[in-house]
Amino acid sequence: MQWFNVGKIVNTHGIRGEVRVLSRTDFPDERFAVGTKLGLFTPDAKKPVMVKIASHRQHKNFELVTFEGYPNINDVEPLKESYLKIAEHDLTELEDNAFYHHEILGCRVFSTEGQELGTISEILETGANDVWEVTPKTGKKHYIPYIEDIVKEIDIDEKKVIIEVMEGLLS
Repeated sequence: MQWFNVGKIVNTHGIRGEVRVLSRTDFPDERFAVGTKLGLFTPDAKKPVMVKIASHRQHKNFELVTFEGYPNINDVEPLKESYLKIAEHDLTELEDNAFYHHEILGCRVFSTEGQELGTISEILETGANDVWEVTPKTGKKHYIPYIEDIVKEIDIDEKKVIIEVMEGLLS
């Protein structure tokens, strides 16, 4: 089974079993909703311990979460630096032309003329739109904005993206 990171436990918060989670999801209200089950991966664990969200609230830049069966600080102290992950079968259906990062990473990028430009190696979130780092077999990396004028076609099954190369985009 494949697991996807939704957050990292960075610290405890108070004495009642609350933990600070640095969110790594676009859907924190859904992922950390009361009753949601997540896989908890401690730093050296190969398999997760399943935990169920008992409470969730936001505080500053963190999600504050408690788990059923972990009522105080002594229970959650060993969970620092652990990752909270969701199983692949629990991923939410996205709207058209929206993709999870793991679907885009590794896609080969081609120009509309058929020239292979490289492979998407990283996704940078800029606020306005994502920017895809494309690593060619040789040469320097390219940065492609994920906007309609540039990205013409995405085929997740074939791991292939076709872009319109505008002047100055690859220089």
